[in-house]
Amino acid sequence: MSTVRKSLDELSVSKKRLKELSGKAEESIDYSDIPELDADFFEHADLVYPPGKQSVTIRLDSDVLAWMKAQGKGYQSRINAVLRAYYEAHRHD
Repeated sequence: MSTVRKSLDELSVSKKRLKELSGKAEESIDYSDIPELDADFFEHADLVYPPGKQSVTIRLDSDVLAWMKAQGKGYQSRINAVLRAYYEAHRHD
């Protein structure tokens, strides 16, 4: 299975759409395209833990760091995501 990456813009949901969805009755939601997770599924499922995090000190160009911080809360996670994307793209070289 390959990883599909999406930008934050592609993942955002408008406030109008969230309001529409919050007013929808539970019974009206169509779950028919979602497979049932029965005992057989869990019998054959593999539990995968994400890799652990390690604290490091890193020197970054000040403009790059300022730009990442300007994107809002979670800049360290975004830096990690950028590095992970580069790693994933080049780890099989």
